[in-house]
Amino acid sequence: MLQSATNTAVVANQTAPPSATGGGADSAPGGAASTPAPSASPGATATVDAAPLPDPQPDAPKVKGIYVTAYSAGGSRMDTLLNLIDTTELNAMVIDIKDDAGYITYKTDNAELQQLGKPQPFIGDVNKLMERLKKHNVYPIARIVVFKDSVLAKKNPQLSFVKSDGSVWHNKGGDSFVNPYNENVWKYNVEIAKEAVKLGFKEIQFDYVRFPEGFEKRADSLKYTKDAGKSRVQIVSDFVKYAKQELNPLGVRVSVDIFGYAASVPAAEGIGQDFVKISKNVDVISPMVYPSHYSTGWFDVKDPDKNPYATIKGSMVDTHKKLNPLGSYKPIIRPWIQDFTASWLGSGHYIKYGKQQVEDQIRAMNEQNIDEFLLWNASNRYTPGVDYEK
Repeated sequence: MLQSATNTAVVANQTAPPSATGGGADSAPGGAASTPAPSASPGATATVDAAPLPDPQPDAPKVKGIYVTAYSAGGSRMDTLLNLIDTTELNAMVIDIKDDAGYITYKTDNAELQQLGKPQPFIGDVNKLMERLKKHNVYPIARIVVFKDSVLAKKNPQLSFVKSDGSVWHNKGGDSFVNPYNENVWKYNVEIAKEAVKLGFKEIQFDYVRFPEGFEKRADSLKYTKDAGKSRVQIVSDFVKYAKQELNPLGVRVSVDIFGYAASVPAAEGIGQDFVKISKNVDVISPMVYPSHYSTGWFDVKDPDKNPYATIKGSMVDTHKKLNPLGSYKPIIRPWIQDFTASWLGSGHYIKYGKQQVEDQIRAMNEQNIDEFLLWNASNRYTPGVDYEK
């Protein structure tokens, strides 16, 4: 079942059109912030857990947001999206800062980021964008895709996974990943996050906080640096802990996206994701609980995509069960939900998503005392007329 769910999730993630994977988000002022030595770095000795760090955004609203590509944020579609915010209960935008390809999506003067990455000004004037968000009372969240990073991998093979012929490994979709064991990769992504803070973002959302799918099958055949004393699960959790320690003093929340089924199964050792270990070290956890990601039989539903209410309800029940033992470490649960039609599932296994299906997901969350959510549509075309208070 786990393998089936994983495959479904992978297919779903690959449905985003080029416009969703090439665009991103913001720009930053001049210099690079200094990066202290990470207290949770790969080589650090494990320490006893201290008290949870305080919420750096205690006055933040109950977030009800939408995903916005850099192309949308820097283009004419932003007018439509801001109008959606102005005329509904929605109040937040998750905007790409470093996108799925690894492009930093704004013009940065940071020499270190220019050297490692490849800035692309998909948003021509990021400061103007931030002013618009403030004017419309939008709670701004910066999305940073972490370990899926073809740009960084190709420019710096030593930070990636190298095959026996010396070339950088890539998956069937042509995407390369960088090595979560490498401390320089940690610092690079957190440096981008710090620039986003300078721009005015209130929260940093890390995505692809994991190894590539099926990594356990190729872990021994690829060349990369690693800490033999730490598992993939531990190293991914350590990155999240490090990022929160670095960013919390700057007054921003840290959130992480994670596969929705992670709440319903044991830790995914292959990709290094443990729902509980990651959740313990973030302010917000965002499980991607799109009904289309679940295969036949989940939550006793034959076709989960066709029953969004039952699927979301089941996933939220499992999420609470998984995280309740964390006590004071339990983060805000803010799921990603589906506002797209999963036609790739094939005839008879999906339905067209619209007002009713989005509202059914929100109703299921509300009944499980989940009052925050994010809507995903890769092309940023969201269903009109939805009651987001359902």
